[in-house]
Amino acid sequence: MKRELINFIPAVLLLIITVACQDKIPVTDLKLDKTTLLLSIGGTVTLKAEAIPYNAPKREVNWSSSNSAVATVVDCSTVTTFSEGLITAHAEGTAIITATTKDGKYMKTCTVTVINAEPELIRVEGEPFTMGCTEEQGDDCRDREFPRHQVTLNSFYIAKYTVTQKQWEAVMGANPSEYRGEDLPVVGVSWGDVQLFIVKLNTLTGKNYRLPTEAEWEYAARGGNQSKRYKYSGSNNLNEVAWYYDNSSDQVHPVGNKKPNELGIYDMSGNVFEWCSDWYSDYTNTPQVNPTGPAVGTDRILRGGCNSSLARNCRVAFRSYTTPSARLTNVGFRLAHP
Repeated sequence: MKRELINFIPAVLLLIITVACQDKIPVTDLKLDKTTLLLSIGGTVTLKAEAIPYNAPKREVNWSSSNSAVATVVDCSTVTTFSEGLITAHAEGTAIITATTKDGKYMKTCTVTVINAEPELIRVEGEPFTMGCTEEQGDDCRDREFPRHQVTLNSFYIAKYTVTQKQWEAVMGANPSEYRGEDLPVVGVSWGDVQLFIVKLNTLTGKNYRLPTEAEWEYAARGGNQSKRYKYSGSNNLNEVAWYYDNSSDQVHPVGNKKPNELGIYDMSGNVFEWCSDWYSDYTNTPQVNPTGPAVGTDRILRGGCNSSLARNCRVAFRSYTTPSARLTNVGFRLAHP
């Protein structure tokens, strides 16, 4: 018993000394996992703050916001090894989120920019139109644009511009595009990625954004009930309305830099292909009302042409398609709304 007690006492003393020493380990720095954030109104994100060194006993931090009308922050830490602040975006603007050590010696900041990620919408008044290879398309039509057929649509809204990288990042928290620019169209997004974006945007806004159907897309590209029967979206001169093979320098360009079409919609010819909601299928000559495409398929519709497309592939009637899992550097999307 005496021997066990003799062995036990040094162990206890060592523990006491270790705890005493650790209690005196000072915090020497503070780091945040992000220094800038882009959020959409209503969005939330967690910011992580870690005091250095990892074994300092007083590692808690205080959180504050320079502009609580734009973004607030509350401590949501669940562990003792680092601190977390839950940031909530409330209004457009900028707020500085500050993490400060308990002793006030160390401070780090994160700049939070809040935007309204909702698209600017154009109302498209529904009425019957002829879809497919119409006369103004000339000899450029492809087989998949036949037969031309009558389609009747209800009125709807469609985005003035394709979704930008800034809008995507504000909702999704990351930018998948190979070439970066806030006002460039987001690309490299699959059809499924777009559906996830829409779910998140609708959760943030309480609205029901969606992809346009192929028929809605073509009707809007043609200028709706204001149509002047142009070959391309807004002109018979493709240079006026589109970035394509002859003028793009093989680059995607910021949205809205060319002329709009008759409804005030930009870039429906060229720059980036745009996802539609439909599965691809051949046309029939049966008149249709608010068509949504087949219930199943293997490929999703793409429309509009892109920066590397020849002129004939930027026409309002041109149809393309690809597997919905494809993430391509020349494919983006625009939103529609009921």
